[in-house]
Amino acid sequence: MSSAHESPRPITPWRETYRQLLTSVGDHAPALRASLIGLALAAALQGLALACIAPLFVAVLSRPNPQAALAWLIAMSGLMAAATALRWQAQGFDYTGRMAAATHALRTRLGEQLRRMPLEAIQGKRAGELHATLLGHVDENLHYSLTILNLIFIALITPLTTALALLAVDWRLTLALLLLFPAILPLYHWRRPAFGRGMRQLAQAHERIGADLVEYAQGLPVLRAARCTGQGAERLRAGFIHLERIQTDNHRQGARPSLVVASVVELGLLLILALGVTWVVGGRLDLAVLAAVFVIVARYAEPLATFVLYTAILELIETALERIAALLAVPPLPQAVPAARPASYEVAFEGVGFRYAEATEPALRAFTASLPARRLTALVGPSGSGKTTVTRLLLRHADPQEGRVTIGGVDLRRIPPEALNAMVSVVFQDVYLFDDTVLANIRMARPEAADEEVEAAARAAQCLDFIERLPQGWHTRLGDIGGRLSGGERQRISIARALLKDAPIVVLDEPTAALDSESELAVQRAIDTLVRDKTVIVIAHRLSTIVAADQILVLDGGRLVERGRHTELLAAGGRYRAMWNAQQAVKTWRLGCAASTASAPS
Repeated sequence: MSSAHESPRPITPWRETYRQLLTSVGDHAPALRASLIGLALAAALQGLALACIAPLFVAVLSRPNPQAALAWLIAMSGLMAAATALRWQAQGFDYTGRMAAATHALRTRLGEQLRRMPLEAIQGKRAGELHATLLGHVDENLHYSLTILNLIFIALITPLTTALALLAVDWRLTLALLLLFPAILPLYHWRRPAFGRGMRQLAQAHERIGADLVEYAQGLPVLRAARCTGQGAERLRAGFIHLERIQTDNHRQGARPSLVVASVVELGLLLILALGVTWVVGGRLDLAVLAAVFVIVARYAEPLATFVLYTAILELIETALERIAALLAVPPLPQAVPAARPASYEVAFEGVGFRYAEATEPALRAFTASLPARRLTALVGPSGSGKTTVTRLLLRHADPQEGRVTIGGVDLRRIPPEALNAMVSVVFQDVYLFDDTVLANIRMARPEAADEEVEAAARAAQCLDFIERLPQGWHTRLGDIGGRLSGGERQRISIARALLKDAPIVVLDEPTAALDSESELAVQRAIDTLVRDKTVIVIAHRLSTIVAADQILVLDGGRLVERGRHTELLAAGGRYRAMWNAQQAVKTWRLGCAASTASAPS
């Protein structure tokens, strides 16, 4: 959370903001540049049109000349018409759908970046924060840009052009008007750091609220079960109070400076009019010229006075640009060349060392292991021993800082991401299903698969019985995170995905750990079909489920401490034997408790 007393960030030059804005719209940059140039030219033409008021008033009031008056009226009307047409054409970037297309393209770029960047880089972000960047900041970046810049052009370029054009009428009034612009710039630089700080704090508060809302909505079943809905809402309420405080502080802190800015501008304009009146009384200025200046000042007093306020919204756009640029700047995982694809599917870890970005200790230390093709390798060890990290590195969620991971002898960094994703199927303990139909949730593993292939995968995964019971069968939407299904049913949908994908390497993250006996039996039958003739890696917590594994790797503190088959490790009497004895003792204790309860007198 930003402090109210944080040091001001350096002011970003407008040319840098302009560059970032053009970069953000990608291929639409030429069209946006043309629109901005068109708006600037329209503002200049509008300034020239208003400058025509002075000679028009002279031709009507001081030295009546119908022909000259008509000529200046036609010139003013033509310039205003040209300015309106040019502005309308420039704003076509909005009206013709280019803005929507640019927004879509930017979101697509951000989505591609999420696919390329290391997943470790976003594991610390909450869903609501990413939502704010992908949705809110994109809209803030683009949707208001032309509107705000048009207002700024009208507040600056139009009166500046008018003042310069009036040089031909009276240089003294023109010089007085031009002095106002240097006076505005210090005021702008004075307020801009506060605007920037306030917009950053506001953006952070909105991200926090978005994340809290998503978390609260998704966690309602747990909060209700724990009777903590009120406590969960307290965090949400605190976020709303924090947001209200920031908004109130921004308004309170900005009220007096904004009043000062408006007062300086308006007093400056009144001073110019007072000078004009003095010169008219002294016979040194034509009354018609002063009348024209009155009209021009009345037209531009408010835009000039509120110019600095417009820049506050420009700071909002800059804040959005910063956050979007920060996400796009995360370097993707490097792709080594030349690219290669393995001919076989044994997996090897060679001296792998890995530390997470925020961790103080390595998750893996000098980890070396060979996982044979078409064999089942189990990873066991206490929580935090590095089992999940092994699978994440295989899936290339990140690259190790030391050593390398290979498939078929080929370094993962040389395998194209699409090819690597096609080689590995994963069945997680916590299954994530999308709020889409059953058919779509399974077919996402291989989008080109025919309905018959999807059905065959579902049958092999023991899914048909519960799919037929759903209200719309295959076309039933499963709800957020698959909420319509039980845990066992979600696991079987996940296995159906993996079966349809038919990848040569399968990673199982203890998929039956949280299931009842009936569901476990159905899931286990599905897994038996899935792993046939595959290179299988199982993260196991219950050692009784991996006694038949071809190889068991025991990890502790990020190191490989034992390896072998079940009987070999028991005979060795090491870490695995201790874990096995502890689990058997717990099982015996449970059986003993059950027997004691059954024999107790009623």
